[in-house]
Amino acid sequence: MRLVIFGATGRTGLELARQALDLGHEVTAVVRDAARLPAGLRDRVETVTADLADPQAVASAVKGGDAVLIALGPRGRGPTTVHTTAMRSILQAMARVPARRVLLVSAAGMVADAGDGPFTRYVLKPLILRPLLKNSYTDLAESERLLRASGLDWTIVRPSRLLDGGPTGRYRTALDLNLRGGRSTTRADLAACMLKLAADPASAGHVVSVAT
Repeated sequence: MRLVIFGATGRTGLELARQALDLGHEVTAVVRDAARLPAGLRDRVETVTADLADPQAVASAVKGGDAVLIALGPRGRGPTTVHTTAMRSILQAMARVPARRVLLVSAAGMVADAGDGPFTRYVLKPLILRPLLKNSYTDLAESERLLRASGLDWTIVRPSRLLDGGPTGRYRTALDLNLRGGRSTTRADLAACMLKLAADPASAGHVVSVAT
């Protein structure tokens, strides 16, 4: 596939790019600063430097892509619109091209449901995680809403707490429900899961939780 990765210089984005290339996919890395791409990747990917608030600039990147993978993240815990600003531009660009398949890295901590244990559902998430990460979660929730309403073939991927480290090969997934006991996810496992989902049309229109 030809994969378009937004946030390719971040820790999750780098994992996505490396694993995608190792699997034989073509990768377009959409970045704000191409110098932040490691030297070993620069000659293996197509790089597009774009202002994520500019749908026209983004459209040149997504044109011809089989799947768009969004792995953006805010810096710090202050007010942010990084996800919603980028999502609006990406959706407008995909409508123009057109392109259909899109996957978003979200967060399991922002939603409590029946898949969680009692402590996680009624204490950890509402009383600790949501207040602590209020700005980021508010931004993510709005970007999820925009994506759901887009009419595209979307998949929202919600990992538990992200950790650096290699692939464990033991990650679990759940469809439209949180994972009981899912406390952490390595970025390598998240990347492997996303690449598998990108090629799975049955996952379109669903939220997939992932954790070790």
